Amino acid sequence: MTADATRAEVAIAACSDLFRGDGEILASPTGTIAAIGARLARLTHAPQLLLSDGEATLYADTPAIDEPFRVPEGSLPYRALFDLMARGQRHVVMGAAQLDRYGNQNLSAIGDRDRPTRQLLGARAASTNTLNHTTSYWIARHSTRVFVESVDVVTGLGRARAEALGAAGRFHDVRRIVTNLAVLDLSGPGGTMAVASIHPGVSASDVQSATGFDLDIPAGIPTTRIPTDEELHLIRTLLDPRARREKEVPSS
Repeated sequence: MTADATRAEVAIAACSDLFRGDGEILASPTGTIAAIGARLARLTHAPQLLLSDGEATLYADTPAIDEPFRVPEGSLPYRALFDLMARGQRHVVMGAAQLDRYGNQNLSAIGDRDRPTRQLLGARAASTNTLNHTTSYWIARHSTRVFVESVDVVTGLGRARAEALGAAGRFHDVRRIVTNLAVLDLSGPGGTMAVASIHPGVSASDVQSATGFDLDIPAGIPTTRIPTDEELHLIRTLLDPRARREKEVPSS
């Protein structure tokens, strides 16, 4: 293992690991780090992973993050995306303006829903994602502004809300939340947020102080793995040779 991996590269490896065991499904990552992670997964442990341009085409090649796909593999018109979602054949990595202790996500508005202080993207397909197929989150800036006691508007559903729906929530699978500080999941009491690993150079108190609610932090929490030499070579020379990753998660 290489010890000089940057925080961004550790986060890329953590995002790559989100897709372990997924098989032939569509990866839909949001954010530079998450997108590099999905491409790294396809070049290493998940060769069957499907990648698209986000519009209408699946691609066979795996170019650098700031270069276009060039080798078409198949068509994926927008209408077909909903078929994949309904069949659970997709793993989306979303962002979030807010996430609460139960994994509920807000992409819509800050403040009162009817008179918000800030209007955001809107609900989009967040509820459909969280109820039909695997969902993870990538948060580039772990802070108390994002990790809040209660989200202002629920767009993506956490575990407790999904379970309250009965059979309608049976496919709910919020796998993990990767941030610039740690990897989290919903394994805490009552489906609440817990720390799965902490990135090298970060302490448990760093993660807790950047979170607006009490995290479940098990004893002996592991350190997030460092990328292998092969992974670092792929990240640095093929997937992100112009180091866009360091702009999303600076080393200092």
